[in-house]
Amino acid sequence: MKTLLIDMDSVICDLMSEWHRRYNEDYEDDLSVEDLQCWNSEKYVKKECGKKIYDYLDEEGLFLNLEPLPNAIEVLERLSHKHDILIVTSSRTYAYTEKEKWVRKHLPFIGAHNLVFTHRKEMVRGDVLFDDAPHNLIAFSETGRKAVAMDYPYNQNVDVDRVDGWLAFEKWVEQFEMGEES
Repeated sequence: MKTLLIDMDSVICDLMSEWHRRYNEDYEDDLSVEDLQCWNSEKYVKKECGKKIYDYLDEEGLFLNLEPLPNAIEVLERLSHKHDILIVTSSRTYAYTEKEKWVRKHLPFIGAHNLVFTHRKEMVRGDVLFDDAPHNLIAFSETGRKAVAMDYPYNQNVDVDRVDGWLAFEKWVEQFEMGEES
């Protein structure tokens, strides 16, 4: 049984749509995840916003009401029958409580007791990390373990396996298991 470390934001749940919706509404812009060619979102917003783009991540209610990404819940439930799953995520202000409530609501089969808050995901014991953040993917890979990227424009420069969604990740896990057995 493998231990799968799974990120929340933009991997399990759709952070970017709600984050960008709030920014676009306030600044009359049309920012989308497809515009982000690197991790630093402040490079893609209007000048008058700049680093204030990150203030949205501190707004109460943001994380509590995010939508799951397509097939995330179903695939996680199937994977949980064969693997230990830890949700590894970093947080700011309100996000700790809201993320725990989100996991209790949407992922009761994993449970909040399998939720790890950390900015150093490479320090968490696990066989595979499924994440979107370039710095997490790189740091985890450097430990000699497998990192898999949820494919986004902002993580294209990271040399790891990548998938375009949850069904593809499920297939990747199956292939990874087969490779381990040979």
